[in-house]
Amino acid sequence: MDLLTVVLVILYLMLTGYLGYLGYIQTKNATDYLVAGRSAHPAVMALSYGATFISTSAIVGFGGVAANFGMGLLWLTVLNIGVGIFVAFVFLGNPTRRMGHHVDAHTFPELIAKRYDSRFLQVACALIIFCFMPLYAMAVMVGGAEFIGPIFHISYDSALYIFALIVAAYVIAGGLKGVMMTDALQGGIMLVGMIILLVATYGRLGGVTPAHQALGAMHDQVPPFLKAIGHQGWTAMPKFGFAAPQTPMPGAVEYHLWWILVSTIVMGVGIGVLAQPQLIVRFMTVKSKQALNRAVVAGGVFILFMTGVAFTVGALSNVYFAQQEAIRCRIVEEAAWLDPGADGKGKLVVLPATADEETLARAKRFVSFRLPDESDEAPLNYVLWTPQMEIERGADGALDVVRPHLVAALRSAGPGTTLQGNADAIIPAYVRHAMPRWFGILFLLTLLSAAMSTMSSQFHTMGTALGRDVFAKYSQKRGSQSIWVTQLGVVAGIVVALVMGKYVRGNIIALATSIFFGLCASSFLPMLVFGLFWRRMTKPAAVASLLVGFLTSGFWLLFVNGKTAAGLGLCKAWFGKDHLVPTHWSLTWTVVDPLVVALPLSVLTAVVVALVTKPMDPAYVRYVFGGPRPGEDD
Repeated sequence: MDLLTVVLVILYLMLTGYLGYLGYIQTKNATDYLVAGRSAHPAVMALSYGATFISTSAIVGFGGVAANFGMGLLWLTVLNIGVGIFVAFVFLGNPTRRMGHHVDAHTFPELIAKRYDSRFLQVACALIIFCFMPLYAMAVMVGGAEFIGPIFHISYDSALYIFALIVAAYVIAGGLKGVMMTDALQGGIMLVGMIILLVATYGRLGGVTPAHQALGAMHDQVPPFLKAIGHQGWTAMPKFGFAAPQTPMPGAVEYHLWWILVSTIVMGVGIGVLAQPQLIVRFMTVKSKQALNRAVVAGGVFILFMTGVAFTVGALSNVYFAQQEAIRCRIVEEAAWLDPGADGKGKLVVLPATADEETLARAKRFVSFRLPDESDEAPLNYVLWTPQMEIERGADGALDVVRPHLVAALRSAGPGTTLQGNADAIIPAYVRHAMPRWFGILFLLTLLSAAMSTMSSQFHTMGTALGRDVFAKYSQKRGSQSIWVTQLGVVAGIVVALVMGKYVRGNIIALATSIFFGLCASSFLPMLVFGLFWRRMTKPAAVASLLVGFLTSGFWLLFVNGKTAAGLGLCKAWFGKDHLVPTHWSLTWTVVDPLVVALPLSVLTAVVVALVTKPMDPAYVRYVFGGPRPGEDD
């Protein structure tokens, strides 16, 4: 790590700290701390919304997924702009702002509680947020640590701790004012960094048309494990279909990728954004509808460059890795053997000297090396050996050159990953090897900004869920006491996310993000939308909708979805198998996202229960929609 990197990072952190301090001195009461005094500038609000929405999970996690799955991920960009910006700002933004201001709501759970006159809903929403948002925060932490650790030559764990401490400092002190001001700075840095990344990538690959033509021509290089689940090349959508019941392998899984891409990634995040508590509260920080309208264009452009660039560059990284990558390094071993486990699907471990013949027979050959700026004490780097690899040994102390000729997924394989690689490591590796050193520093600041902007809002939301929506609601204490409990909630949320990030690593970022977004959509979205637009919506309907959406999502994740059910292990412990999908059903059900089932059930429950239960007090309904408080004179 050179002096320039240290100086720029310190300057960035000092500026971030200064903005957090400004937020601190401008925070005079709970309204300032929780909703930025309801007076945020439209540009600040738009950048804060975008920077909160787009995190390292979008750039590193979903960028890596695009490297594996291809350009089909750009459909998520379409939904991010069409739903996450246009629908959110134009249709939901002003009703949320108007109702939030009128009933004096400071948080998303408080808005729901006041709309339905329900303390249960406030606490239930708050507990869901506090218990499950650490999953999303963990994904963001992992994304930043995967890049920052190698840059600073520090361990992955150290990067997690440093990240968390910095963000905690200005969230705890500055509240939402501090968060939004730092978000605006970080959003600007992110925009500049991603634009340069796109231009540099096309420049590296010979231009827009040659780059995409080269990617399209690589359809015959799709790894077998991706081809088996329907991958048809990085410029084509996966095979679409639904396997017939009892279809034998490999036909039983040939449509899996389409359902993973569309139902989990595109729909899960693209629809789930509408019900993100940390984003909804942004609508309550501006004064007027005009301020929201002015934020639409800025927000749309920001999201286009953030997600569009990340997904495009992720897919195009395959061209660089397969055709251009030349690693200048010091080779340690040309034949370093790694063991993928008895079934070939386990995490790779370096072969011990005492390995038996069976283990030796299944081991995979890698080349181990160190980069020029790495010391002899640094952990070794590994790259999978194939017959296409070219190795040039440097003479008289010159550096060696390794040309792997691998697609991104295989290039990311190494100790601690399976042979399918680690999607979370692809974008950091691409920037580190394909981009000039100065851009690596800029991208470091971009990822710092992306991670810190999202994490700050996540921790603020978790803290307010505990302090404002649980403690203050039950203790009837407001002001400074609820603020310090909020700050305690921030600390608790950070600790939970840190623990999860420490022990859960590898292909986790996009999955964790999608799970949280889908859970929010299924649990919160129907009662939010109906609450804003349908006066006939009742408290029992909102409660039933919340419970059905949440419980259906939970059941599906624990017992039906193959990846999450097997990973969590509860189904295996209780029933002795990885999932509960019957053998006479289609195996495709194991990759269908919970959102596809839970959200329609939640919507249907809300409508049916609302129609069969007693309407809410008309005077109270008039009040929440802008009328006088019940008992007051008109």
